[in-house]
Amino acid sequence: MAFSFGRRAMLEPDAPALTFGAETWSYAAMRRRIAAMVAVLGAHDVTQGDRVGTLAGNHPDILVTMFAVSAIGAVLVPLNIRLAPGEVAYIAGDADLALVVGDRAGADLIATVKNDIPSRGWLLIDAAAPGWIDLSAALSDATPDFAIADTPAEALAAIVYTSGTTGRPKGAMLSNANIWSNDLNWILSSDIARSDVALIGAPLFHVGGLFVLTSATFLVGGHVVLLPGFDAGAAIDAIERHGVTTTFGVPAMMLFMRQHHRFDQADLSSLRLYIAGGAPVAEPMLHDYAARGIPVSQCYGLSEATSATVFLETSRAFDKLGSAGRAGMLADIRLIDAAGAIVTAPGEKGEICVRGGNVSPGYWRNPEATAKAIDGEGWLRTGDVGTLDAEGFLTVCDRVKDMIITGGENVYPAEVESRLFEHPAIANVAVIGRPDERWGERVVAVAVVHVGRSIDLEGLQAFCAGRLARYKIPRELHLLDALPLNGSGKVAKIVLRKTFG
Repeated sequence: MAFSFGRRAMLEPDAPALTFGAETWSYAAMRRRIAAMVAVLGAHDVTQGDRVGTLAGNHPDILVTMFAVSAIGAVLVPLNIRLAPGEVAYIAGDADLALVVGDRAGADLIATVKNDIPSRGWLLIDAAAPGWIDLSAALSDATPDFAIADTPAEALAAIVYTSGTTGRPKGAMLSNANIWSNDLNWILSSDIARSDVALIGAPLFHVGGLFVLTSATFLVGGHVVLLPGFDAGAAIDAIERHGVTTTFGVPAMMLFMRQHHRFDQADLSSLRLYIAGGAPVAEPMLHDYAARGIPVSQCYGLSEATSATVFLETSRAFDKLGSAGRAGMLADIRLIDAAGAIVTAPGEKGEICVRGGNVSPGYWRNPEATAKAIDGEGWLRTGDVGTLDAEGFLTVCDRVKDMIITGGENVYPAEVESRLFEHPAIANVAVIGRPDERWGERVVAVAVVHVGRSIDLEGLQAFCAGRLARYKIPRELHLLDALPLNGSGKVAKIVLRKTFG
């Protein structure tokens, strides 16, 4: 977004840019489609500063829209297709969308609230629905417009709304400069090159899908392989078929791949880097991937930082297992205590704060939230807890709000989950707190067990003895067929708290 796709296409017009299913577009072909989309946007009077929403699963035309919006200096607003209709309507109204580009699932989602959304145009991908314009037909009829707006680096490029686990979602504003800095951070930290083939299965309505590998790979002239959505079998097949070299996933995606029956036999030798983010990865998972020769590099970031700000370089991926890495070339991190004082002792926990060119200038039309999150020096309070070792490597412990206080002791669920993953019966697990009259809170484990295995609370507690301090051992165990996930593929602990808390 922050760079001209047209310039990259002019350098290597015949190089493969994007594969989706059985079709591969060259950079020249993708540039023509983007130019056609620019004309379509112009036909709907979209100009600089207007907000354009996307409401769809993964599809090439979402990326086409992203670059076309950038070319005219408008603002991309990716809408989470897994939200409730009312939540989408709220975000669309807050952003004051001029146009919405969606697919059939998106159209069905908002059918009951469409009239409440202030958009003057509705473009539908690969489908037909009342009140929507056929995007494919519009693109075919359009005369491509290759003009590129002269947009300042500080101009707004995207608004990415937070998950809204507490209160209303907030729109993190991202400038062209934020995205440019983010892309450079990824290129420098992960050696992203023109020869790379990046597999994208994370949703394009999150920064993980848009800005972890996708935009940076396009910037250097690499090849992006896009999946309609994450599927473990499809991901393994794509790695073999296309010689995928890099990919990104949250721990749940890693787990599903590891559990797939083809994981141990498939040819995954081309994969030089699996970037893991969104939550700490359990150490047993890291060892399983290492056994297959797949380097897993954890990272740490958030929507307000465009994606990542801390990176674990591949040369330290194994001797720093569990770490998210060190601050990127264009970012800074520090920890603060509850009083706001800077934490300097190695290993001492504190709230993670980040600063850099990739950090959002604030929240859309929400100066109060901006003032609470970002101080006068540009430090963003993330709400996450971590530690720094003597070399500056960050280990993310948990969310501040997820911390459990039992008997006056702090328990970080991620630490407990990492140990529980070592149990041979446990396929997936999440740890939450629930009120306890005596201790304030108690530790609760919610688990999914492997087929043919079983576990009970007494056995789990016996397993934890010696691995965890007594106050960290779960006092309750609940079994589910599957853990609930939110739109980015992370475990939806807010749902678990409502059910078991």
